[in-house]
Amino acid sequence: MPKVIFVALGGARRTIDAAVGDSVMATAVRNGVPGIVGECGGNLSCATCHVYVHEDFLPLVGSPADLEDDMLDLAVSDRRPTSRLACQITVTEALEGLTVECPEAQP
Repeated sequence: MPKVIFVALGGARRTIDAAVGDSVMATAVRNGVPGIVGECGGNLSCATCHVYVHEDFLPLVGSPADLEDDMLDLAVSDRRPTSRLACQITVTEALEGLTVECPEAQP
């Protein structure tokens, strides 16, 4: 199982085993990661799973598609070049050690 590292606002790190094929959001919600709400259940209709992807992993997760890009504009926290919605990142073996930072606030 690949590990995903969630970094809280204060810098605390939490490493979680993630199932291949699950979204990063589902992994976070199932494990009670603070700062990842996933209000819409991963249906790409909110931005409550907004995360900042560590730059080393950007080539592996890719850029947001058009609808995700639009949703990121609605996020409560500031958007960065590394912003993604965790519901749109599917866990793969290649993402071993994926590190994402939780933003300051989600709705």
